[in-house]
Amino acid sequence: MNFFLNINFKAVVTLVATAFFINACGQNKTNVTMQQQENIPQQSSGNMDTATFGAGCFWCVEAVFQRLNGVMSVNSGYSGGTVKNPSYKEVCTGTTGHAEVAQIVFDKTKISFDELLQVFWKTHDPTTLNRQGNDIGTQYRSAIFYHNEEQKQIAEKYKQALNTEQAYPNPVITEITAFTEFYPAEDYHKNYFNLHGEEQYCKYVIQPKVEKFEKVFKEKLKR
Repeated sequence: MNFFLNINFKAVVTLVATAFFINACGQNKTNVTMQQQENIPQQSSGNMDTATFGAGCFWCVEAVFQRLNGVMSVNSGYSGGTVKNPSYKEVCTGTTGHAEVAQIVFDKTKISFDELLQVFWKTHDPTTLNRQGNDIGTQYRSAIFYHNEEQKQIAEKYKQALNTEQAYPNPVITEITAFTEFYPAEDYHKNYFNLHGEEQYCKYVIQPKVEKFEKVFKEKLKR
């Protein structure tokens, strides 16, 4: 069930991207805070609801969930840490406590939280601690940040079932914890795979993952 190719290009790609977008990364904290507040999706409104998942590199998670029917938006960012308004550089040090996450706004009449969890657990390895392939660090941990009691119960029940049925060779160690804060990532991370598909990390890590996902979940894809 591990959909990863163990090729570590992200560090190189990140250095290039960071250098190119240095002005965006270097903006002052006041502007970052205002932008973050404006971009945080509503947790629920009518048929809309929000899920927040950490499953390794958020470029990968974004690329997968963008393709699901019923998903209205996917926003890459940081959750689960102790530092306010962290930058990507700070999160990568592993000292802020944040995980790279995708915050997903979805239409409950078209796709359920249960179905999102099916995709979540089948498109990364939830048995490795603080690691996905060659992406290593607490920021790459497997995590579900639940937004309400119902999401918590569903996630915990699903995780228990996976372990009871021994769906993986090793126990699922996904963190299931209450959602507190979400900080959107810098602009250059947004829609990353769709905009940078020719880069090495995209071609050799994200693309194979997306292709396998599309085969398994072809009935759930956007038309």
